[in-house]
Amino acid sequence: MFYCTTTGQYIQEGTPFEINGINNQQICLNLSTPQEKIDIGLEEVIATNSPANQQYYWVSQELNGATLTYINNPKDLDTCKTNAVSQLRTTAYTMLLPTDWMVVKSVETSTPIPTDWNTWRASIRTTCENAITAVNACADVDELAQLTVTWPNDPNYVEVQNVPN
Repeated sequence: MFYCTTTGQYIQEGTPFEINGINNQQICLNLSTPQEKIDIGLEEVIATNSPANQQYYWVSQELNGATLTYINNPKDLDTCKTNAVSQLRTTAYTMLLPTDWMVVKSVETSTPIPTDWNTWRASIRTTCENAITAVNACADVDELAQLTVTWPNDPNYVEVQNVPN
């Protein structure tokens, strides 16, 4: 997006615009050089910061000339915690669901679950519970938004490495 210093208008790249009675077609701005843009009074709009995660913040924008500022206001902490805990439980459930058949088979046929899968399933539950404890310990939304969870890879996971050609 560009700001026209002479007219005070904002112009999206790829849209037609008019400056000082001169109609500029959309292709003109897309193909113009940085100097040509400066010559007609256009400045690229630059963001001074980044928008925060909308899961935790109400995000709005403020334009002041060629400066864009994101205003990040924290949402209610208790609501954010409730949503984060729900998401953690959903993620754990989704990860465990494809292997639930092993548990059913084990119960129905007295076939033991392979140890590596049993260990992995337990680690998913432990990771989830530890993450929920961390969520509930957060004193503010900023702290909550910074939490990251590293889920364990299942026993069949194979890391793919980039091999040069």
